Amino acid sequence: MRHPELLIPASSLEVLKTAVVFGADAVYIGGEAFGLRAKAKNFSMEDMKEGIAFAHEHGVKVYVTANILAHNGDLAGVEAYFEELKEVRPDALIIADPGVFAIAKRVCPEIERHISTQANNTNYETYRFWYELGAKRVVSARELSMAEIKEIRAHIPDDLEIETFVHGAMCISYSGRCLLSNYFTGRDANQGACTHPCRWKYAVMEESRPGEYLPIEENERGTYIFNSKDLCMIEHIPDLIDAGIDSFKIEGRMKTALYVATVARTYRKALDDYAKSPKLYQQNMSWYLDQISNCTYRQFTTGFFYGKPSAEAQIYDSNTYIKEYTYLGIIGDTRADGRVCIEQRNKFLIGDQIEIMKPDGSNVTTTVLGIENEDGEAMESAPHPKQVLWLALDAQADRYDILRMAV
Repeated sequence: MRHPELLIPASSLEVLKTAVVFGADAVYIGGEAFGLRAKAKNFSMEDMKEGIAFAHEHGVKVYVTANILAHNGDLAGVEAYFEELKEVRPDALIIADPGVFAIAKRVCPEIERHISTQANNTNYETYRFWYELGAKRVVSARELSMAEIKEIRAHIPDDLEIETFVHGAMCISYSGRCLLSNYFTGRDANQGACTHPCRWKYAVMEESRPGEYLPIEENERGTYIFNSKDLCMIEHIPDLIDAGIDSFKIEGRMKTALYVATVARTYRKALDDYAKSPKLYQQNMSWYLDQISNCTYRQFTTGFFYGKPSAEAQIYDSNTYIKEYTYLGIIGDTRADGRVCIEQRNKFLIGDQIEIMKPDGSNVTTTVLGIENEDGEAMESAPHPKQVLWLALDAQADRYDILRMAV
C-alpha cells in the first residue's frame, strides 16, 4: 500500500512554518514571479531560503510553483529565475508550460520537475509523455474520476508519481484555465493575475430594460452563479489510496495560517490513523469532520471523483464562506514571566476566552489575562492588527501554536 504525501500550501514564511509544524510532508509555495497566485503574499528569495532551510530541518520538502502559461516576453525572466532557484535548492518545480519545462531541465536539471494541473493531465499517455521528458510527478486534472486515476496508475511507470487535489476551492473552468478575469478586468488568470470573478455577486438584467436588475436571491447575501462548493475528501481516504495517488494536495496558497493549520493537522491525523488501522480511521471520522468545519469554508463536494457532478456540485443554497473561528495569531517567543508573543491578526480583549490550537490535534481553552505591547505597556484590548503583543494566558502555549477565537 502506498503511503501518500500530505502536500500543504503556504502563502508566506509564517504559513510555511505553520504547515511544517502542523503535519505537512511537503509544502508548495510561490516566488515573486511566474506562479499563478500573483495576489498571494508569495516569497522573496530570502524568505524562500529561510523557509526551505526550516522545512528541511524538519524533514519536509518544499516545491516552488512556476506554472504560468508563458509568452515570449516571459522566457528570459524564467531562465534567470531558475538560475536563482539553483542556489535556493527547492525539492521540485511545479510547471505547466512545455517551454518553461525545457528551460528548467536545461538550467537546473538537479531539481525535480512536477507537471501542474494547469497542463490538463487527463490520460495515461499524457503522463507517459511527461515521464519520458524527465518529469518525476504529474498532477491530475481535477476533472478526473477515481476510476480514471486508478486506470492511469495501472498504465504508467511505478516511479512516476501522481499528485491529486483532495481539499479546497475548485475553479469553475476546465483545469483552472479561466478567461473570465481577462474578459472583465484585463488581468490574465493564466499569467497569475486572476481576480476571481467566479466569486463575485451577480444579477440578471433583461435586454430591453437596461439598468433594471431582476431580483434573484440565492441566499441572504446575494447570487453567486459561478461559485463552486469546496472539495473535501476526508471521508474517502481509502479510495484515494486504493487509486494509487502518491501525494494528497490541499488547495489554498492565499489562505491564512489558521486555515492551513486546521486542514493540515486534520488530514495528518486521518492519514496516520488509517495507516495504523482502517477501523481507527472510521472511529475518528466525526472528529475529522468537526475539525475541518472549524476553518473558513464553503459547502463541501467530492467533485468529479465519483463521476461527473450534478448541478448540485455548483452551489445554489449557501455558497459564501462560513467562518466559525477568527484567527488571532501564532505563538512566537516566551518571556521569563510566562507571557507569550504574537503578531496580532484580529481584535480581542482582556477577559476573552480563546483557544490554543496545538499540532497534536488538541484545542486548549484559555482566558486572556493580560496584554502588553512590545514596549511593555499594559493594554485593555488589542484593536489594531499587525501589532506585536505579549499575552498572559491561564494555559500553556508553545511556539507555533495557533490562537483563535470562536465567532
